[in-house]
Amino acid sequence: MDDISEIDSRAVHHHGNIAGDGQLAGQPHARKDLPNITPDSHFDVAYIVNHYPKVSHSFIRREILELERLGLRVLRISVRGWDAPLVDPADVSEAAKTIFVLKQGIVRLLLASIVQAISHPGRFWAATVTAVRMMRGSDRPAIWHLFYLAEACWIAGQIEGRAVPHLHAHFGTNSTEVAALTSILAGVTYSFTVHGPEEFDKLHSLHLARKIERAAFVVAISSFCRSQLYRVTNFRAWPKIHVVHCGIDQEFGALDAGEAPISNTLVCVGRLCEQKGQLLLVETIAELVKEGIGVRLVLVGDGEFREPIERLISENGFADHVRITGWATAAEVKQEILNARALILPSFAEGLPVVLMEAMVLAKPVLSTFVAGIPELVIDGGTGWLFPAGSKAEMKTAIRKCLETSPETLLSMGRRGRERALARHDLRIQGKLLADLFQTVAPTSQTARISHR
Repeated sequence: MDDISEIDSRAVHHHGNIAGDGQLAGQPHARKDLPNITPDSHFDVAYIVNHYPKVSHSFIRREILELERLGLRVLRISVRGWDAPLVDPADVSEAAKTIFVLKQGIVRLLLASIVQAISHPGRFWAATVTAVRMMRGSDRPAIWHLFYLAEACWIAGQIEGRAVPHLHAHFGTNSTEVAALTSILAGVTYSFTVHGPEEFDKLHSLHLARKIERAAFVVAISSFCRSQLYRVTNFRAWPKIHVVHCGIDQEFGALDAGEAPISNTLVCVGRLCEQKGQLLLVETIAELVKEGIGVRLVLVGDGEFREPIERLISENGFADHVRITGWATAAEVKQEILNARALILPSFAEGLPVVLMEAMVLAKPVLSTFVAGIPELVIDGGTGWLFPAGSKAEMKTAIRKCLETSPETLLSMGRRGRERALARHDLRIQGKLLADLFQTVAPTSQTARISHR
């Protein structure tokens, strides 16, 4: 969720007319803080994401770049994150192409709201009514929905007159609400991608049914994800919900992963948080070490649970068996996976983790839980091992099986997993599916350009 406290307070002291926001005054011009907004900029779709680029959102970057390879011009709009540290060069490159909403400051957002109210009073009133309806039953204070309306007003000002016919948001949370409000203000269509697990936990407070009803189409990243959307929508809306998997690009898939895994190191990649289950994993590793099992664990990532995890490691006195890398670049993550015997992800809640498909593409067996879309990808006993979420005993059994499996069998499992992940998550196939959905709402000129590729 966005945080209004992150609005750049320095912008409050910026004095300039509305024309300083380019499109708002009908006189667009280039600005350093609006990298994609120039007089001749035209886009086929605007992506709205709460926080982009972000180390855990590499799948969004891949998706955008694939759409651009197919010929679509994508305007990147991020609500927040302009001052966030980036470790991946690809994310640094994306940041230079991204417009950051809260970076504009509260003054520009308020001015944009006034402009929208004056120039499009009917649309502004309709968007305001929608924002008020979103307040009912929400788990967020009512004023936040007015913040989303102000953000939408500024975004609407940036896309008006630039031939942006469609908006697409990732995650069915506040970013989709902003996209829905912007679509009303700018008179364009919108769609969004649902990942989970946050959306699954808040199906009603996020008003997903209303968002789906207003959307041109909705993308679910797995069949399980689609089923959760079916739960809150009238069956007449089901045809607009489509499954498009997160994709793995050709460069990643082309990496050599043919050597037999021989180490006893397991790698876990992801934000260190409650839903990923790393504390339970560390406890399990501690018990195995005390039983004389020579296993090591690498935790790739950072987050709010790093301190308790480090405390647990210290209390058990097995720092030699567990290493925490912190955030890593894509290349570093790949190398950690390649160096490991297998990847383990003991999640309590998920959508469908991209890191699982990445590890499988690298021909590594995976260990994970029977959660959400994971069993759709991982074949228990075939491409890895699945165990019940929250069960330390079952996790320990799965780890033992992995450690006792011969390198030859592990390599065979890895190859099966690679074939399965490439078949289900090939970025070019999934990107084309998404581009085809955009064609259903794009003008004929854009459709013709995409179709010939």
